[in-house]
Amino acid sequence: MSKPRILIAEDEINLRDVLRLQLTVAGYEVIEAPDGQTALDRVRETMPDLVLLDVMMPRIDGYEVCRQLRDSFLTRHIPIIMLTAKSEVEDRLAGLRGGANDYIIKPWEFRELQARVRNTLEWSKAQRSANPLTGLPGNHSIDEEIRRRIELGHPFALLQIDIDSFKAFNDHYGYSRGDEAIRVLARILVDNAQRQGGGGNFVGHIGGDDFVVLSSPEYADELAEAIIAAFDPAAAALYDHQDRARGCIEVANRKHVMERFPFMSLTIALVSTDRMPVSHQAQLIDIASELKARGKGITGSVVVGERRSRGHAGEGDAPGDAAEEVA
Repeated sequence: MSKPRILIAEDEINLRDVLRLQLTVAGYEVIEAPDGQTALDRVRETMPDLVLLDVMMPRIDGYEVCRQLRDSFLTRHIPIIMLTAKSEVEDRLAGLRGGANDYIIKPWEFRELQARVRNTLEWSKAQRSANPLTGLPGNHSIDEEIRRRIELGHPFALLQIDIDSFKAFNDHYGYSRGDEAIRVLARILVDNAQRQGGGGNFVGHIGGDDFVVLSSPEYADELAEAIIAAFDPAAAALYDHQDRARGCIEVANRKHVMERFPFMSLTIALVSTDRMPVSHQAQLIDIASELKARGKGITGSVVVGERRSRGHAGEGDAPGDAAEEVA
């Protein structure tokens, strides 16, 4: 794994040397710039993970460097910690208003420097991974969390969740209403994950209408059922009155023929590693994908586990009618 790259923009060579030594010892790759213009050039060349930016520098001061970095689409995501000898509140606020994430007052204490750098990098990593629509952790964070749980060796359950008939809803009502449906599901997942198992649960947004929840095996079944119980009425409420009265929507297919689509529902593939041990992430995802594909053939919201699937509110299906053994 590559080391996080930090650019130090500091015109005083002695302070730059101290920062380079401290950050190198802490495990970071360090790039240096003696003035503001060089800092801008090197940020654009190297795209560091973090910039430590002195306020008072020749050619361009730190406030202007910060402003230009924030104005550029390519660099606006890079976190910035301002270095300043000034301790007045207005000076600190000027940097924060200009887009800085944090500040360190010179002379600094090494442990504080380490803590602020670490916290800013962790925050930045989480922000880059987050899905912009829901704010939930995205694919990178999901992958890391699954790997972490597999490496720990403790049993856990994965719930892979997506919305059935979502494309028809999105096509019929437009992207804005489609986005609202996704946000509704995200809120339901977070609320129920907090109630069922609390802090040990993880909710991630793969993208589109696909989500992942990681939970303890003992909470997984109840959590899946609670998600469906909350989603089904919430989804129905997203439809216009006339469509609710009809019980479906009519959407033109690729041949411009009108088709009827049922209300949105959920397919939840549930894999519990205490029932089906896995050794790596790809194996876990393959099992979940196979289960989800089976669940797609069942009308209405459904939870499909390694051993059985349970139908919900399917037309002509009573709960439990869709039970099947999964090898």
